[in-house]
Amino acid sequence: MGRTTLGDPPAAGTDPPASGTEPPSPRPRRRRGRRAAVLLTAVALTGAAAVTVTNAGLLEGGGAEPAAAALPPATTRITEQTLDDTRDVDGELGYGPATTAVSRRPGTITWLPDSGARVSRGRSLYRVDNDPVVLLYGSTPAYRDLRIGAEGRDVENLERNLRELGYDGFTVDDTYTEATAAAVMEWQDDRGLDQTGVVELGRVVFAAGAVRVETLDAQPGQPTGPGRKVLSYTGTEKVVTVRLDAEDQRMAGKGAKVTVTLPDGGRVPGKVTEVATVIEPGDGPNAEPQTRLEALVSLTGGKKAARKGVARLDQAAVDVTFTAARREDVLTVPVAALVALREGGFGVEVVEGTSTRYVAVETGLFAGGRVEISGPGLTAGMTVGMPR
Repeated sequence: MGRTTLGDPPAAGTDPPASGTEPPSPRPRRRRGRRAAVLLTAVALTGAAAVTVTNAGLLEGGGAEPAAAALPPATTRITEQTLDDTRDVDGELGYGPATTAVSRRPGTITWLPDSGARVSRGRSLYRVDNDPVVLLYGSTPAYRDLRIGAEGRDVENLERNLRELGYDGFTVDDTYTEATAAAVMEWQDDRGLDQTGVVELGRVVFAAGAVRVETLDAQPGQPTGPGRKVLSYTGTEKVVTVRLDAEDQRMAGKGAKVTVTLPDGGRVPGKVTEVATVIEPGDGPNAEPQTRLEALVSLTGGKKAARKGVARLDQAAVDVTFTAARREDVLTVPVAALVALREGGFGVEVVEGTSTRYVAVETGLFAGGRVEISGPGLTAGMTVGMPR
């Protein structure tokens, strides 16, 4: 007559047996072991990264629960919340990767800044034969003499810096004109250089902004020449450097928001500003090199105490929390609340007073021991069954 026996798995929408019907044979319900299998499988599939799982094929052929004959041993409520799948990785707080400044002119090093010194636009980065090598801001490195008739991005960089330093009488564009040369001669006079109107190769160094001297690779009095290292420099702002596996690129895209946890427990928001591919040598003589990602994270604010904590640190190990996936305002239950349905897929056991029924659900994001669910008639606050 279609009666559900204890050996049959549950189907979505089934109700408990009516009172007075013949009781089933006294075999154990095995609720706890079945739910443990669901939990273990879900955890194995989600792993450390964000995984979106539907009910298709998951726990295919697994054991199923019979229609409820009694209330479950424990319950929980369906919750509406934002579900974040996060991953913590190690990072290093510092000033980011260093850039090496090499000499482009022969001569003798006559002055160097101190390690840790900060150099801004228009100031001397070092001196050769007592003439300054000047720091200017720009994205294109200096690679040639700049003179009347030259065209290009480096010309525009030079003119923009001259304007910021207070020189005028020319148009900021990509063409080196006589007006540009006149402004250069005025600048040369102010810096104690010969007034040639030509910016010779090696007279300026273009950097993204103000720099902090990291290390010195030469000493005053030493000879220098084209290609010889003089010093290395970094930016002046604290950043966090993170190494990730290549497959984690989806988490660390440029602009991704993260949370940085400092050694004292303070938390500071951050944002990924740069991602580069790096090749790391293998651990052994025959080991193959590994391709990894290096992400730079800028610190974007946070509480005053946390910002002070950052300022006090020079080099420090920190934790960086990436959000791999986010689902806002979704219904969630603990992963252990899922039951495998006889017809396939997953459901939850909805508790209504002294009776229960099974409702089929679609699963979404798994994170933090919870899972996103959707199904007919499900709302936040409903009670569902749980293992003890």
